[in-house]
Amino acid sequence: MRAVDIIRRKRDGAPLIAEEIRWLVTHFVSGAVPDYQMAAFLMAVVWRGMSAAETTALTLAMRDSGAVLELRQHIDPIADKHSTGGVGDKVTLAVAPLVAACGLPMAKMSGRGLAHTGGTIDKLEAIPGFRTELTQTEFLDILDHHGLVLAGQSADLAPADGKIYALRDVTATVESIPLIASSIMSKKLAIGCSHLLLDVKVGSGAFMKTLDEARALAQLMVTIGRTVGICTVAILSAMDQPLGAMVGNALELAEAIAMLRGDAPADVTELCLHETAKLLTMAGIASDEADGRRRALAAITSGRALAKLMEIVMAQGGDPRVIEDPRLLPTAVVQAPVAAPRDGYIAAIDAERMGLAAMHLGAGRAKKGDPIDHATGLHLLCKVGDMIRHGDPLVEVHARSPEEAANIIPYLLEAYRWSDEPVQPGPLVYEVAE
Repeated sequence: MRAVDIIRRKRDGAPLIAEEIRWLVTHFVSGAVPDYQMAAFLMAVVWRGMSAAETTALTLAMRDSGAVLELRQHIDPIADKHSTGGVGDKVTLAVAPLVAACGLPMAKMSGRGLAHTGGTIDKLEAIPGFRTELTQTEFLDILDHHGLVLAGQSADLAPADGKIYALRDVTATVESIPLIASSIMSKKLAIGCSHLLLDVKVGSGAFMKTLDEARALAQLMVTIGRTVGICTVAILSAMDQPLGAMVGNALELAEAIAMLRGDAPADVTELCLHETAKLLTMAGIASDEADGRRRALAAITSGRALAKLMEIVMAQGGDPRVIEDPRLLPTAVVQAPVAAPRDGYIAAIDAERMGLAAMHLGAGRAKKGDPIDHATGLHLLCKVGDMIRHGDPLVEVHARSPEEAANIIPYLLEAYRWSDEPVQPGPLVYEVAE
């Protein structure tokens, strides 16, 4: 085979067979296919798309470019979940220990945040001493003993994805549903869980801005998962405004802890319960989602869910005192309230702008590898649909200096849209693909 022939066939819209795709990926990882040819192939995919069969073949080739854990051969059932990313999305931090406390083991490898989206690993590293970089032996040992492990993505898993994504990032080929799906699913398949729940975000703060785009991505990933024998379900959830009240690493961790205490904002609580109930039902631990919700609530009220989070924090070297008292988490030097500029109902809060504001405060990264400040971020005091008076506190800025807080206020206020009439918030979950 020759790379140029595969590129030409895709450019011309001809279907590729699995052997061609596997050959291209394998030889790209080995260095036999240069960057410029893979970049040309990726652009051809952006223009011509890929069928479900082609995307599955690409996913499997990327999965097989490195180690494959096949955890379901080690523990069965075993769950995994993935969110496509948003602003204030701390759901994994609560759902993982909640699911484990209900008797369903979960192995979670997560990434770091970039631009306006937050990363689960960054939030966990707000805990002093918490180790997210684990060897495979440590990963499996913690999972065996605790039924839960929360780690960073391993470079040994799907290394083709890392090489390909580095090209996509600089060649304007990120926005392709087949390439997004294969990137996400290659890492999920490399872990090898038995049950996978995908949370595909939709809206201004998500990569998928429209319901049609999100639906196409969700259905494609579900097809890939089910084709290889993993019970896969995707939830399409709203990301038009930040989720919950907190945006920022330590702030979001504190809100996840509050959820496990039964004291979080309604939208965070509802989405966590929905995802937990769905996973427990998928794995057969709950008879249906109503039963799954009852089990989740029982784990919260009994304290088992919070105890499971404390248990895994200790197992991974973190200070468990922050779970008992989140006030011990990093705290910003400046906490400055921003006053509402007018009377009215909040009609919209641009989630992407809020996420970028948090990034500028130090809570996120403008580019990969940038350092972050775990203490900085935003505390939303009002959400869409709330009525507020001129001069009342609207949002609280957690910053490193009074100057940074003052400078971000005009940018923040541009995220808000107002109405003189009552506003009804949109749905939290749009639909489920399974």
